[in-house]
Amino acid sequence: MTDAASARTLLTAWKAATADLKAARIDSPSIDARLLLEVAADCSRTDILTDPYRVVTDAQRAVLDGYIARRLKREPVSKILGQKGFWKIMLNVTPDVLSPRADTEALLDVIMLAYAPHEAFTMIDLGTGSGAILLATLAERPAAKGVGTDISTEALAVARENAANLDLAGRCDFIRTEWATGFAEHSFDLVVSNPPYIPSGDIAGLDPEVREHDPHLALDGGEDGLVAYRELAPEIMRILKPGGTFAVEIGRDQGPQVKALFEDAGFENVIVVKDLSDRDRVVTNGPNPRTNPIPKM
Repeated sequence: MTDAASARTLLTAWKAATADLKAARIDSPSIDARLLLEVAADCSRTDILTDPYRVVTDAQRAVLDGYIARRLKREPVSKILGQKGFWKIMLNVTPDVLSPRADTEALLDVIMLAYAPHEAFTMIDLGTGSGAILLATLAERPAAKGVGTDISTEALAVARENAANLDLAGRCDFIRTEWATGFAEHSFDLVVSNPPYIPSGDIAGLDPEVREHDPHLALDGGEDGLVAYRELAPEIMRILKPGGTFAVEIGRDQGPQVKALFEDAGFENVIVVKDLSDRDRVVTNGPNPRTNPIPKM
């Protein structure tokens, strides 16, 4: 293995760390190495490109070496650094919450089309985890207010911290409850959720970054992966205001089944929205960003 700790400049440190990760067949070795180097050496992507021969100190090399060792053990970068970017915000993440993924941004595509930039609305994020969906929405829609629910006290603590860090705490609450239990009928204009949807039998075959570092509570969707949707569909119908919008993330082969569950619960005009990889990703009664792209501001 290349000794990343022997690197003496930003450029050589980046190259050495990339080589270590590539040799271990880590996905996106160059990007991971850069993200870890930026924190270890207190530099930016621009610094690496414009000042590549900046000296990396012994202390910085030691930190980078530790980060690379952890990544080689398949710990995800987000858990090593304790942060993950999502949409246009940065979130703290811990072992108690799912690391937000780019796939989930397909929900934001729907939401941004459903509600204009200065439109006031209320929303609830069921199973909020780190608060990613709720907080990303509130950051984009300054007149909106929302609630995040979760059964994990630890996850709610992370979400509250993220809200405070983003100066959004005044427009949202986080409540410990199962899905929408305790909320009145027709309470929200928008209901969103990224529930657990991986079939129980598939979890053992997930990448170590997910299987060993994301909470199984946020992954396990039961025998067929659809348990959460059977619970959510009637609950969302109950708490959504007439004419309101719902959007839930799904697994890439679950579109027809989840669509049927929401239609059985009484929803009309339910559609399946694909993500940027052309995979089924969202079930909603809202606009389809693939046929109605978000206008440039």
